[in-house]
Amino acid sequence: MRTLRGLEVLEVADQLAEVYAEVFGAEPWNEGPDDVAAFRKRLADDVREPDFRAVVAEDGFASAWRTTLPLPQTRAYPRVVEHLGPERVSSLLDGALVVDELAVRPGAQGTGLGRRLLKELIGEDRAWLLTSTRAPAAVAFYHRIGWQEVPPEPGVESTLVLFVSPSD
Repeated sequence: MRTLRGLEVLEVADQLAEVYAEVFGAEPWNEGPDDVAAFRKRLADDVREPDFRAVVAEDGFASAWRTTLPLPQTRAYPRVVEHLGPERVSSLLDGALVVDELAVRPGAQGTGLGRRLLKELIGEDRAWLLTSTRAPAAVAFYHRIGWQEVPPEPGVESTLVLFVSPSD
């Protein structure tokens, strides 16, 4: 397992795309070749984000960068603001690492690799991540390893599941 920062990550982009395709091509995500190509394009952009880092192992990887406010109007960020409301976005997310990807090959799931990748990725930093109600195994995993689910604002219907890293 090794930690790479910034542009270094592009040196292993093929490996990451291969893992991404295997993990997110399966249920419940069912992503195809276009989605893998979009991941590669996002990765090339993401490496320029503040404090970008990735932890890479043979059977998985995790990536993150420092959250800065205001959140961009791209990806799921507008839904995050709706989910949390502006005050909680500021208090929970500003300056924390956003875990963009955690991918562990199916054959390595259940071995503790996901937990180790996240631990190495975030160290002592505060962090947050998103998953979906469509991915109950992912939701259960984050609960099991002590991440805390942040419920949506009252009255907000959301398929997002937002977690913050354990506070211990």
